[in-house]
Formats: sequence, C-alpha cells, structure tokens
Amino acid sequence: MSIKVREKDGIIVVELAGEIRLSDDFTPALHRQVVEQLAEGKSDILLNFAKVDFIDSYGIGDIVASYLAVKEKKGRLKLACLSPKIWLIFHYSGLTRILEIFDSNEKALQSFA
Repeated sequence: MSIKVREKDGIIVVELAGEIRLSDDFTPALHRQVVEQLAEGKSDILLNFAKVDFIDSYGIGDIVASYLAVKEKKGRLKLACLSPKIWLIFHYSGLTRILEIFDSNEKALQSFA
C-alpha cells in the first residue's frame, strides 16, 4: 500500500493505493498517518480509495482504529471513491452504517463545510 497525504481547504486528504492488508510492518500504516495528523491538530480527514485494489480484515481494523482515533479528537473521518468490490466489503462488515462514504472526492470535501 502507498499513502500520499495532502491538504485541501483545511481537510487532510489521504490518497491510498494498492492493497490494504497485513504486512511485515507491525504498525498499521494508515492508522499511523492519521495519528500523526491528529497530533498536528488536523482532525478532518478524507480517505480516497480510488486506487485501492484490495482490503483484508487487517485493513478494515486499521480503518476502524483510525475512525476511533479521529472520533476521540472530535474530528471527522470520511471515505470516497470506493470500488463496488471494496464497498461490498464495508457493507458486509457493517461499516457503511458508521462511516460516511461518498462517490467522489468533491462530494466528500463539500460535506465537510
């Protein structure tokens, strides 16, 4: 998995690519990025899944841990651009009832206003 972080209008946009899965790195990469942003006082975070090919249960746990960390800081974590396959994984895990998911980055960014 690769992660690129940028800021747009005060919102942290995390561009994810590849596979979000258990790896040799024992510290979840996504959660680590989110915690770093929270430590800098940036608590509105958008995860862009446009280039994510696969996510396993470990990756789901990483996203849930990130969501909980953001919620604890009174921030907002939103997701955008999930493929139909990735959306189904979130749906069957029950996360579509908890997380705000948008079809596009633009709609997700507007929702922070």
